[in-house]
Amino acid sequence: MTSSLPATHDAATDLWVFGYGSLMWNPGFAHEESVPARLIGAHRSLCVLSVHWRGTAERPGLVLGLDRGGSCVGLAFRVAAARAEATIAYLREREQVTNIYREATRRVWLRDGSGRSVPALAFLVDRGHAQYAGAMGPEQRLHLVRQGHGIGGPNVDYVRATARHLADLNIVDAELEWIAARL
Repeated sequence: MTSSLPATHDAATDLWVFGYGSLMWNPGFAHEESVPARLIGAHRSLCVLSVHWRGTAERPGLVLGLDRGGSCVGLAFRVAAARAEATIAYLREREQVTNIYREATRRVWLRDGSGRSVPALAFLVDRGHAQYAGAMGPEQRLHLVRQGHGIGGPNVDYVRATARHLADLNIVDAELEWIAARL
């Protein structure tokens, strides 16, 4: 059996996972702790056409991706080493239905007062993928969110839940707040 661990992860150490969208409010995996964290070099953006979870090929929705440039505040989840492989397998099944994301290990800075930074598994959008929608204007994004409905439910629910969770964590995301306010 081939290991599902990324080549950069030591199987004897705990795994950190960076969540910036629905993973923050619905991680779906056991973890030892979750800590607000900042990833530098990518930002949260509604830039992925959803044709599975929050839309269909005929009526796509729009979900979040980590797009290059800027920074992103989200949550870093620490997963016990014994559950790392199962967690990665779960995340690949959940996040890589259409292979829109590139799996990467990125350094995140924990915002818990410790000054620590840790390597974390993150899913970055692949700008060369057919589902990448980074060049859309806000009105077109709003339209896609309103129309999208996939096996995970209405796209509107996804955006509202993410915006609500960000607000609860005092994380400002102007793009998401603008869309959520108009739903």
